[in-house]
Amino acid sequence: MKWQRTINGALARYAGFQINRVGKTEKVAPAPAKRADVPIRPPADPDTDRLLTAPVFIISPVRSGSTLLRAMLNAHPDLHAPHELHVRRLRVEFDTSLAEKAMAALGHTRADLEHLLWDRVLHRELVRSGKRFIVEKTPANAFVFDRLAACWPDARFVFLLRHPASIASSWYEASPDKRTPEEAAKDALRYMKAVQRARAALPGLTVRYEELTAEPEKIGRGICEFLGLPWSPELLSYGTPDVVSKGLGDWKDKIRSGSVQPGRTLPRPEEIPDVLQDMCRSWEYLP
Repeated sequence: MKWQRTINGALARYAGFQINRVGKTEKVAPAPAKRADVPIRPPADPDTDRLLTAPVFIISPVRSGSTLLRAMLNAHPDLHAPHELHVRRLRVEFDTSLAEKAMAALGHTRADLEHLLWDRVLHRELVRSGKRFIVEKTPANAFVFDRLAACWPDARFVFLLRHPASIASSWYEASPDKRTPEEAAKDALRYMKAVQRARAALPGLTVRYEELTAEPEKIGRGICEFLGLPWSPELLSYGTPDVVSKGLGDWKDKIRSGSVQPGRTLPRPEEIPDVLQDMCRSWEYLP
């Protein structure tokens, strides 16, 4: 009725709500269309398109000690290693075809624009720190190593490995209500395989968690040499003000103590799940 529409219009204007018939269903918005694949390519003009210089990426599975390594490297006067930034999840979309055509006229694809965004976010974080190089350690970066290498052709990569069975155990212990030990092993294996693909495709330095905790100075010096930086003893007594301990599991006490302590005992061969046997051999934890 007209009077109902009149009252509803007034309510919407002055109260911010309106009256609807009980039981009337609302229309559900359609799901967004799937993004078409866009070729990944290096910057067309590196001097103009990139603000970062030689960023460092720690490529590692979950629960492999990347938080410990991040805290150590962040103590170096030239390295800023913030918490996981997940920049690969930052996306660019075109709301109209005109916007897409305008960017195409400038020579930009959606992937190019995403790379510009990623670079700007990381560069801002680095500038605010006052240091020279940024270190990014989000484990999921292993799934997009090719995009990282294309986005920053001068990027440096540190591959952090850990005994696959130790990774799986720690992944289960982190959230035992979310996954069984068997599910944890299979899920963690996805990350391990991604790291292995990255190691096969990219140059970089391989570091093992067990060696990092057993000989932190030796491994720390090796990383500094790889990055072309002087050794900094602060890596061995880095403090903890910016480290969030929630969910750190095996290395929580190591970070809280401000110094690196030995890791847990390696699993015996008979304790290794079948699904992880091949990876243990690939990473030379089994003959």
